[in-house]
Amino acid sequence: MSQGILMSTEDRPEVPQTRAEARAAREAAEREAAEREAAEREAAEREAAEREAAEAAARRSTAEPGDAPAIPPAPADAIFLPAVVEPVAAASVALPATEPAGAGSPGAEPAAEPAHSSTSAAPHRVAAPKDRRFLYTILAVVAVLVVVVGGLGAVSLFQGPRVSQVQVDAAEAIEVSGSRVILTANQSLQEIDESQVTVEPAVPFTVDAAGRSIGIRFTVPLDDATEYTVDVAGATGVGGGPASDLSTTFTTPAAKIFLLNRSEDDDSIFRTDLGGENAVPVFTHPRINDYRSTTTRLVVAVEDDDGSRILVMDHDGDNVRELKLPGDGYVSSVQVSERGGLVGYTYSDRELSEDSGRASVLVTQSLSGDDEPHIVEVGDDEASIAEWQFVPDSAAVLFIDFAGTLSLDDRSGDAGAQNMGIAMSLLGISRGTYTAIVKRADGSTMELNLADGSETPLAASEPAFGPATTIAPYPGGTLRHVVARGDDGLPTGQAIIRVDDEGAASSLFEVASGNAILQACPSPSGQYVAVTVAPRLVENPYDDMLVPLPRTMQTHLIDLRSGEEMVVLTGFDASWCQMAPTF
Repeated sequence: MSQGILMSTEDRPEVPQTRAEARAAREAAEREAAEREAAEREAAEREAAEREAAEAAARRSTAEPGDAPAIPPAPADAIFLPAVVEPVAAASVALPATEPAGAGSPGAEPAAEPAHSSTSAAPHRVAAPKDRRFLYTILAVVAVLVVVVGGLGAVSLFQGPRVSQVQVDAAEAIEVSGSRVILTANQSLQEIDESQVTVEPAVPFTVDAAGRSIGIRFTVPLDDATEYTVDVAGATGVGGGPASDLSTTFTTPAAKIFLLNRSEDDDSIFRTDLGGENAVPVFTHPRINDYRSTTTRLVVAVEDDDGSRILVMDHDGDNVRELKLPGDGYVSSVQVSERGGLVGYTYSDRELSEDSGRASVLVTQSLSGDDEPHIVEVGDDEASIAEWQFVPDSAAVLFIDFAGTLSLDDRSGDAGAQNMGIAMSLLGISRGTYTAIVKRADGSTMELNLADGSETPLAASEPAFGPATTIAPYPGGTLRHVVARGDDGLPTGQAIIRVDDEGAASSLFEVASGNAILQACPSPSGQYVAVTVAPRLVENPYDDMLVPLPRTMQTHLIDLRSGEEMVVLTGFDASWCQMAPTF
């Protein structure tokens, strides 16, 4: 059976070329053509070589076991340079083919080994153009980074520190003292002395510098609508190098003011610019007894049939919430402490008798309404208060009780009230200096240092305009309300006198007999003053509020620096005032 199956090699029929063999022959021809073209044109040579390498790799991956071993692929990070491929003659390339019949018989000559040129003995890996472009791009990026880093280092070395960031709240700066501008440098700095810092226009300040930051704290509020320049001379990095000057400029916004206007229908709080042309009502109620303003909120005391309520709201009259009172009663003399986040007021129970009820006690509580109202005590007793004020830029209250005792109580702590002697009246407290002006029991007017209790007589003005009924301090001086009297002791006129820190005095605003000045309130920086006047007192009846006032009131806005009157507005109780007027 096996003899019928086996065939000798002599009887084996001629086997035709397979398609793979034909394809191999065709590819060899293509390679020869590509190599000839590469010799004529360099760009075409690189493309043909790349294609040849790809095709050879494909063939090797599918080669039979008898084929030549495949060349292992190069590592991904290997870099190949293009090889010079010389033209190869057609006769020098032998293609693998199936042996013809008889080729493998005894005596047949062995098939000739394929002849290869020296350049084609092993295929060359030729780098693709995109590989070289990537390499060149990486090298270029590295070179640019080296140049940039070196340049920045040289700039830092030879230029000195520079300002990289500035922080300032210009709107807050015109409202309160203690606002800051913070300069941040691009490197840590050596110690900065206050003598290195200047501010134009001039304003008192302190300096607090550490690391890269320089904080300049203004001890008084700034003027509105004013450009300020802060310079730091000779700043040096901690690592040495040249010194440089740091500087920044910022502009404060134009000031706005709130006024209370009462009418027979409803009372309204208005917000207006200093020209009085853009007045906008922000809150209306049938009976507004008092109000105060912080940089972001209004605190309003209103009267209802059952007593008083205190409302806190945004400057636009939105987000109204009510504060809890100590009981059912009446509120007056509302004040706020911006820095302490407190509202204070005097409170009296609605039901009072000789044996029960609280009368004119001083109460403080958080503006946020997240705590209970706290009544100020002297010793262990709730004291009835005749006069009181918040000390500017603090949470302390200074007050005179009905026994005439002057006391200071820091509401941020638990020390309680400190006795500051006997006083007849509290005339005013200076911003940023912790100094009060009080009239003592002997009639002398003293400047009282609230930090250590020392006091000095208030300097007389030159020329002298007579004793002042009220004194309103401002940065750079005081405003003093004086009443001129005739030989019979009756008033002949009233005036607001401006007295600077050196005692030089001049008349700023006057009214004739028959009119009354109720209050003079300087703006926070002392740039302007609001003077409240009740005109024609004989024809001006009082209202029926808890603290009665003439129905018709006017507010005169005056430029305190030039003395020129700017505008007259209807209303009173300007938001620059620390408390409402009394008459």
